[in-house]
Amino acid sequence: MEMPMSILSCAPTLFVAGLLVCATVLSGSEAGEREPAAVTFNRDIRPILSDHCFQCHGPDRHQRKAGLRLDVREDALAIRKGVVAIVPGDPGSSALIARIHNGDADEVMPPPEVDKALTESQKLLLARWIEQGAEYEAHWAFIPPKRPEPPTTSQPDWVRNEIDAFILNRLVAERLQHGPEASKETLIRRVTLALTGMPPTPGEIDAFLADESESAYESLIDRLQLSSRYGEHMASAWLDAARYSDTNGYNNDTPRYNWRYRDWVIDAFNRNLPFDQFLTEQLAGDLLPDATLDQQIATGFNRNHNVTSEGGIIDEEYRLEYVADRVDTTATVFMALTVSCARCHDHKFDPISQKEYYEFFAFFNQVPETGYHHEHVGNPHPVVSAPTDAQRAELLKVEKAIATTRVIEDREQWLIEKQHLEAALPTAMVMQDMEKRRDTFLLMRGAYDKPREKVEATVPAVFPPMPNSMLDNRLGLAKWLVQPEHPLTARVAANRLWYQLFGTGIVDTLEDFGSQGAWPTHPELLDWLATELVRIGWDQKQLLKVIMMSSTYRQHSGATAELLARDPDNVLLARGPRYRLPAEVIRDSALAVSGLLRDRIGGPSVRPYQPPGLWSEVIVADDSYSGGEYVQSKGDDLYRRSVYTWWKRTCPPPGLNTFDAPDREFCTVQRSRTNTPLQALVLLNDPTYVEAARVLASRIASDSTNDTTGLALAFRSVTGRVPKPQEVTVLMAALQSELQRFRADPEAARQLIAVGDSSPPEGVDAVQLAAWSVVCSMLWNLDETITQH
Repeated sequence: MEMPMSILSCAPTLFVAGLLVCATVLSGSEAGEREPAAVTFNRDIRPILSDHCFQCHGPDRHQRKAGLRLDVREDALAIRKGVVAIVPGDPGSSALIARIHNGDADEVMPPPEVDKALTESQKLLLARWIEQGAEYEAHWAFIPPKRPEPPTTSQPDWVRNEIDAFILNRLVAERLQHGPEASKETLIRRVTLALTGMPPTPGEIDAFLADESESAYESLIDRLQLSSRYGEHMASAWLDAARYSDTNGYNNDTPRYNWRYRDWVIDAFNRNLPFDQFLTEQLAGDLLPDATLDQQIATGFNRNHNVTSEGGIIDEEYRLEYVADRVDTTATVFMALTVSCARCHDHKFDPISQKEYYEFFAFFNQVPETGYHHEHVGNPHPVVSAPTDAQRAELLKVEKAIATTRVIEDREQWLIEKQHLEAALPTAMVMQDMEKRRDTFLLMRGAYDKPREKVEATVPAVFPPMPNSMLDNRLGLAKWLVQPEHPLTARVAANRLWYQLFGTGIVDTLEDFGSQGAWPTHPELLDWLATELVRIGWDQKQLLKVIMMSSTYRQHSGATAELLARDPDNVLLARGPRYRLPAEVIRDSALAVSGLLRDRIGGPSVRPYQPPGLWSEVIVADDSYSGGEYVQSKGDDLYRRSVYTWWKRTCPPPGLNTFDAPDREFCTVQRSRTNTPLQALVLLNDPTYVEAARVLASRIASDSTNDTTGLALAFRSVTGRVPKPQEVTVLMAALQSELQRFRADPEAARQLIAVGDSSPPEGVDAVQLAAWSVVCSMLWNLDETITQH
């Protein structure tokens, strides 16, 4: 077969292996074979160039320092020393094709030392793409979302809303069937856990099962979204992203008291503050016209970072660290971008230059703060006095008494009372801007003492520019972020809500929508969700409801062996969600089911059970400086929801940390999800769960007439379903075994039921209660109990 002219005219530096592939690709169409499918840059080519170090090395290894970027069209098509990496339409003349087929270890690309060898199919894709014209396009995440039309389907009866149309279209393309709908028992548990972070009670389950109206499921969602528990649950994940903590971090990790920000977050979710306002108040609430106290408190979002009180530091070095933390957190949380790479050099993967990093940095560089926390303990400045509603009411009452009291002695007593009240008022760490704007400079290699050119606050050029009507401050930045044409904000927010319901995002890398992040599993669905969020006024509750109302979300989570092999991570969503519950949900569920939970919104952080001595390993200096050893709370504070737990960065709550709660030293938008023996040990031995098992056992004993009904009630209270006969048999055997053990060792029974600060009922049979406590403890440890399914 005669070779095409384009190959005969190839430069002599090209290698035979590369020519053979090019010849195969080009000659296929000449021979009358079916035209190869179009290769797209974002879907097919960008992942290859991103994952195999081409950005760093290029096809000529001597071009490394020149910064050749094959994912940048101008670079790839440029002539360098007579060589062109990519010649559109001509793979045979493209140095890239020659290099990826080169057999010489010193010439082949990617170089062997990076251990990123291309597969034959990837090499063929690159050749086909070049042969088809090497069309470039912007990374998908930098293209503003356009509202797609939902595809038509052959199963309209299953399609409840647009989400189902997109999911079903993909399932049909993959030759898969959607799953059956989950039982009502499963659905109420799934939805209640997803919206409140706690399971339904047997009474709530019975009421839902008895409601046979078509609106029963929708009414369930509406009821749960009105619960104050909704805001507490939603806040837990957001506090990870906001890196909220009760200590200042670094080596000294001294206490701070910024719980008014945490309470603002809970309240914002409960009153369904639209996401655009939620974002704006946290980034720039202090800059809003006539900013309220709550709007100022909201800006604590960008004051939650670590602050040092260590001696001998260079103040400016640490102050700039705090600014960099705000930049990274804002970019990660609201745009899912990893901009920190550009602090020292141009971003190697995403279109953000070092200069653009510092231009973005300038928005957050105006806070009147120091790097050194002079007070050591407490909230670093700037702060505002932040009384609660109850405290404000009490102050008004006292001020009114002062104004109306004529007797001098009485008036003095009221003045003293006012002083005491004011001294007890909490403060909140807030953002403020200096009156005279601080200059911002590009820092060479990110070093605090190597300023170069001066820069002004603006946004990276890859995004739509800030309109002239927007001020170049944090408020202007916030308004720019929530413009409908912004390519990232709505997508990132919608993806986060999807993740909270399904356990994985449409983009699996919640923190990175850039070229190194995951490709969306359903790109059109993500764009529909993003545009829908904007269309409904950034209403997060409404978007959660839309997702929950879909047939996709209501599917049974079980899967056949064939489906598990085909789609182990449920990427295609041919079944319902199934994932290990977050740490806070596991603990709060045990408290709620047992009856120990104390429902109270807000207030200072509390200190539940914790093994002794942990803080002694990390605290420094004396108690007045470090905050001292861990002092456990008493009374109702032991049984508050986990969102109120005191969070020490150098020693995060161990019972939560074991279930992957982060230390919150930095922003975390996606927790790890592990399965370890330590987790079982916590559920079996942590006083929280031992005490909860005992209290549940005591309640079961008083509410049931015999062992069989008691076991069934305990099982249903914990798992949300009626046990199968064989499950009751297993539990009964365990109960009898424990009764026999404790009858032989009654002292062990007394010791077990004494665990925890709450007291067992007077005159209780210790052996009976201990045996039932062990059975209830078994239920905490069921996979079904700690899994959303």
